[in-house]
Amino acid sequence: MSTFDRNSNTRYAAAGAQAQAGVYDEGLRAYMLGVYNYMAFGLAITGVLALATAYFATTQDSAQAVATLGNGTMLTQLGYMLYGSPLKWVVMLAPLAMVFFLSFKVQSMSASTAQITFWAFAALMGLSLSSIFLVYTGGSIARVFFITAASFGALSLYGYTTKKDLSGWGSFLFMGLIGIIIASLVNLFLASSALQFAISVIGVLVFAGLTAYDTQQIKQMYHAGDSSEVSAKKSIMGALRLYLDFINLFLMLLQLFGNRE
Repeated sequence: MSTFDRNSNTRYAAAGAQAQAGVYDEGLRAYMLGVYNYMAFGLAITGVLALATAYFATTQDSAQAVATLGNGTMLTQLGYMLYGSPLKWVVMLAPLAMVFFLSFKVQSMSASTAQITFWAFAALMGLSLSSIFLVYTGGSIARVFFITAASFGALSLYGYTTKKDLSGWGSFLFMGLIGIIIASLVNLFLASSALQFAISVIGVLVFAGLTAYDTQQIKQMYHAGDSSEVSAKKSIMGALRLYLDFINLFLMLLQLFGNRE
């Protein structure tokens, strides 16, 4: 009789553990789906706004043009404001300011405010990235985007499914990121094509690693006991990290494989 009771208790405990694991896995999948949905929608906002801005900023009618770039692209009044006036620095730096603002203030924000801030950031990135349509052909931009999407998907899947602890990559990748930033600033003055090529190659490797690393870190941030408010803010911040990885990987690949106008 006592043996029967012990076996029954063991079976009940195992069934309970399996049920808890099932609930945890379901919650984790919902959490990660929220991260990817936020990220995908943010990319959609950026892409649509970048394309629309480039369309309204350029013209084929010389009568409507107020300025002409070195490659012959004619700018409308909007294009001149965005790419030829001091406003271009605001357009370039505003997304970076938004990243810092969201990162430091997200804990004191409501989830809805954090979400609106993320959409605003994605929109500003669209304005900032619209300039790539003045430099690269539309076909090469589309091709590199799909290459980036396939690479990002594979790397993120690896980061999500691997049993290997990627936390040791963090310091190495961070040092690589700092090196890219410093080298890019130096190259603003040197304008060296060889240095730019090296930055792009190293950048691809760094942001590829960051995609897998960040995915695993975001997964580990999930806690089944979080409230819906906390979970939503974690999803938004996770989406921001993966969004930045995707955008930077895309830009590095575009510099390597994009066809210039």
